[in-house]
Amino acid sequence: MPQQTIDAPDSGNASMAAQARAQLSRRSSLPPLDLSTDYRSRNRIIEERIRQHARENSLRILEAGCGNSWPLRLEGIRYALTAVDVDREALEIRKSRIRDVDEIIVGDLRSTDIFPPSSFDVIYNSFVLEHVRGAELVLDNFLRWLAPGGLLILRIPDRDSVYGFVTRITPFWMHKLYKRYVERLDNAGLAGHGPYPTYHDRIVSRRAIHEYCREHHCKVLVEMGHGQYLPKSPLWGPLVRTAVRSISLLSLGRLQWRHNNLTFIIQKSALTS
Repeated sequence: MPQQTIDAPDSGNASMAAQARAQLSRRSSLPPLDLSTDYRSRNRIIEERIRQHARENSLRILEAGCGNSWPLRLEGIRYALTAVDVDREALEIRKSRIRDVDEIIVGDLRSTDIFPPSSFDVIYNSFVLEHVRGAELVLDNFLRWLAPGGLLILRIPDRDSVYGFVTRITPFWMHKLYKRYVERLDNAGLAGHGPYPTYHDRIVSRRAIHEYCREHHCKVLVEMGHGQYLPKSPLWGPLVRTAVRSISLLSLGRLQWRHNNLTFIIQKSALTS
């Protein structure tokens, strides 16, 4: 019986395999993460980047997902602020009572027809993506709505942190109890107050955001981690810290415990429209 032979891979296949291994290596490594518990100092970094981006020009800024008020202090530069949200009442409060927006639009961030391409120089999106099914569609829209070279300010929880993992596997009623009795937020779970239901699509993670930026030729200018979720009380603090470190160890380090939230300053390529 003739013996069956297996040909050795040719140089082309070997080259493709080497490229695949290199790509996998790049995806498995992430740069060191700058950690902090002070959001105000992080806001100052964002504000300075926006000022550098403005130079002498007036900026078109989109607040994608409406908070209680505009959190950034941009004195000294000219800008027009547009706010978009699915909550008409929240938008009306911002427009008529807070009076810190120039235009309000009711719309779903997953809809492609809210704005034409290259409508904004800066898009600010803070803790919204985790509440959206189909969050990557929202990122696609952000890149479409940004002008070439524009900035995306993105704040998300990291689904691959211990905090994100526990949030994903526990029922929503437990989130409300934690906010009320551990973080001592008396209004937690009441109408108009968090926490709100979350979905944590795959894109809502540190690794996935880096992969998305590579695939779409965007540059991560700044990345910051926040670790303010650990309670400071003498009773709950040590217990929670021990629990999250243990979960991280059991995950072999895949789940990070030192941070729960992330802030990115991402720049769209100047060569795309």
